[in-house]
Amino acid sequence: MTDDSEADGAAPVAPLPTEALRRRCDPAQFSFNTSEDLDLIDGLVGQERALDALTFGAEMRGPGFNVFVLGIPGSGKHNAVKEFLRGKAERAPSPDDWAYVHNFAEPHRPTALRLPPGRAQRLNDGMQALIDGLRTAFPAVFESDDYQARRKEIDAGFQRQQQAAFSELAEDAAKQGIAIMRTQSGMAMAPIRGDKALTPEEFKALPEKEQQALQEKMQHLQAALQDIMETVPRLDKERREQIRELDRRLATLAVRRAMNDLVDSFADLPAVKAYLENVRQDLVENAQLFLSAPSAPMELAPDGSTGQPTPPPRPTGPETRFRRYEVNVIVRHSLDGEGAGAPVVTDDHPALGNLLGRVEHMAQMGALVTDFTLIKPGSLHRANGGYLLIDAIKLLQQPFAWDALKRALRNSCVTIESPGAYMSVASTVTLEPDPIPLDVKVVLFGDRTLFHILSSQEPDFRELFKVAADFEEIIVWDEANAALLVRLLGGICRSEDLLPLDPEGAAAIVEHAARLAGDSERLSVRIGPLADVLREASYWAGKAEHKAIGAGDVKRAVDEGIRRLDRARQRSHEAILRDTMMIETDGAEVGQVNALSVHALGAISFGRPTRITARVRMGAGRVLDIEREAKLGGNLHSKGVLILSGFLSSRYALKAPVAMAATLVFEQSYGGVDGDSASSTELYALLSALSEVPLKQSLAITGSVNQLGEVQAIGGVNQKIEGFYDICAARGLTGEQGVLIPASNVKHLMLREDVAEACRDGRFHVYAISHIDEGIALLTGREAGARGADGLFPEGSINRLVEDRLITFAESRRDFGRGGRGKGRTADSNAKTNNDENNDLDGSRDEDGPEPETPEGPESPEAKE
Repeated sequence: MTDDSEADGAAPVAPLPTEALRRRCDPAQFSFNTSEDLDLIDGLVGQERALDALTFGAEMRGPGFNVFVLGIPGSGKHNAVKEFLRGKAERAPSPDDWAYVHNFAEPHRPTALRLPPGRAQRLNDGMQALIDGLRTAFPAVFESDDYQARRKEIDAGFQRQQQAAFSELAEDAAKQGIAIMRTQSGMAMAPIRGDKALTPEEFKALPEKEQQALQEKMQHLQAALQDIMETVPRLDKERREQIRELDRRLATLAVRRAMNDLVDSFADLPAVKAYLENVRQDLVENAQLFLSAPSAPMELAPDGSTGQPTPPPRPTGPETRFRRYEVNVIVRHSLDGEGAGAPVVTDDHPALGNLLGRVEHMAQMGALVTDFTLIKPGSLHRANGGYLLIDAIKLLQQPFAWDALKRALRNSCVTIESPGAYMSVASTVTLEPDPIPLDVKVVLFGDRTLFHILSSQEPDFRELFKVAADFEEIIVWDEANAALLVRLLGGICRSEDLLPLDPEGAAAIVEHAARLAGDSERLSVRIGPLADVLREASYWAGKAEHKAIGAGDVKRAVDEGIRRLDRARQRSHEAILRDTMMIETDGAEVGQVNALSVHALGAISFGRPTRITARVRMGAGRVLDIEREAKLGGNLHSKGVLILSGFLSSRYALKAPVAMAATLVFEQSYGGVDGDSASSTELYALLSALSEVPLKQSLAITGSVNQLGEVQAIGGVNQKIEGFYDICAARGLTGEQGVLIPASNVKHLMLREDVAEACRDGRFHVYAISHIDEGIALLTGREAGARGADGLFPEGSINRLVEDRLITFAESRRDFGRGGRGKGRTADSNAKTNNDENNDLDGSRDEDGPEPETPEGPESPEAKE
């Protein structure tokens, strides 16, 4: 802004009218008796852009088109997205079922079966019925008289063959005078005479030649006996083979009869048909498992070594002997009714095992054992064919989970992995289930900061999450949007069995939404806080025996919510009211002004006045920010102070060097200060100190300023006004008190009812300021003054007083620089005067030109010192 456009003070700023302080929602615009009369809203209020992104992400089938939903907490995006996706999922076809079954060839690698929706459970039921039937059928077959007779016949045949061989040998031995006898230690031979075997003494009494002849005969018979004994295992093997073949034939018949219907019902699924064939073969080979003594070994030929890894220990015992025939259904769906359509799954704890699934173990006899029935699905399995919703920050907080999700999405399959594999702990034998093909839309939720960090720092993120659904926090306040918001909140009342809203209550909740937005032209669509107010208002309405939620119930809910968190604000205001913190609300002071700040403590924020003081004297043109020097000021605050130097040097005493030294400080500030919302306030304090005209302490100020003197918008304007009002109201309103705000903040005003009422009655005021000249005129009661044709400000105006003071400083400094060192000023006190600010007054600088400003940036030598 040029000097020609500066305010001349001719038209003093008037207080804002009451209508500008708080926008009202007319209950008459709502044509219902209660919100029960309204139709439920279908969709998201004011979220067209996010809705379009969600629709695109849900329908786009290309790789990597997963969705990241952006928005602040409490915006209701989780529930809104879930309901939106449920609507699409209900119209989508049901995905396939998945089940794990025993791999009879490689038990440590369970087989994954894919079945049409609803049929995995039927397979499981069919297998259970099969096993239950065989547990009755097999004992009936193998305990039948026919089986026992055929078994005895085989055993008898073996016995006959064995007995015939021994009988033939015994007859031959008897002819040679040798008897074959059974003893406790086995078969023995002895010479006989008549019917009696010779004793050792009798044998030794025989002639030597006869003894030799008998010994040779016994050796030949012993060899023949050995041959017979060696044929016994072969005969027994033949017996066992016959029994096994008998068992196999009978088991085959029993299994075929039991499985016919089951096999026929899955004949259209080759993978299931192959599995059932493997089951049939295993049942035939292990029929003895179904008999009453499962621990007795079945008479089967030993299996040869397969060369495969040793499978992990499996549960054992009578209760677990049939586990190999179970079907572990990990995902099941239906074609109609509950469970139909695509799944929408929310994973609130996306740890690695919850995301990918896990293999559990059970303790048995001091060891951990497992099998395929202990495979548990993860959220990716349950959401396969549908949508998986995850909070991004929770996912990133879980070890290995983010990498596992990326790998699953990139490979389009889910592989169950053990955390031990990531941590490189000692390897143990475990299951390696088949990977399952993955077709899922992952929806991550997070705030905008996290989204931008991942987009810039994680290359895989941009490849895998190509769709951003950005949720608005505010919408335009018009009748249509207000009606939509009331319909949405009315639906919450209905779904949660709360009391309905009447038109006055609806108008009150709309106004509260505007206060949450901090804007008289916008409404907050943060459904979480609004729904909480509804719930509490319903509670208070019920306590008061109201039929519906009215405006008073909404107000009480809001007030009670603040009261529960209001201790810090009360203590802060008490410190001011008890004069512990020095804040004046009447009178006038030079170089002293009331600034306004917002203090945010978790769920509550409140405004509070703070005293700013300025002191000036002749110097080197530097405005010293004490907060910065004490390392209590942030970068934005320091920038605001530097802007003040630019404003002063470009507006006043343009033909003279800036020879002022000024200090600015937030009095009684013991914490950090940041932001530039007090820069206009600091400038008023400086102008007052330079002009030596006092500022009204009954007024508080907020607003930032640029180098042209234009007052700029700030945040938290409602809290700041209300914070100063509370102090003034506690001390007593005089009609002189008020707040100066930027004119560009008027549209953000949604003040409390009591503040707006005080302004309507003339007991408090809010002024909209566009330029520093308007504000200084209001604060001092003098016109600011604009430069005339002669290039001077009007006599007695604030700007003239400021400029005259700066020229005086410049002249005094010039005089000091020319002759001050030769006039006997030798005392230490005089020698050290302004040493820091005037250490370069050695004649090397052009006295008539403007003095170069000292760099203030973080890289300047002065800043480093």
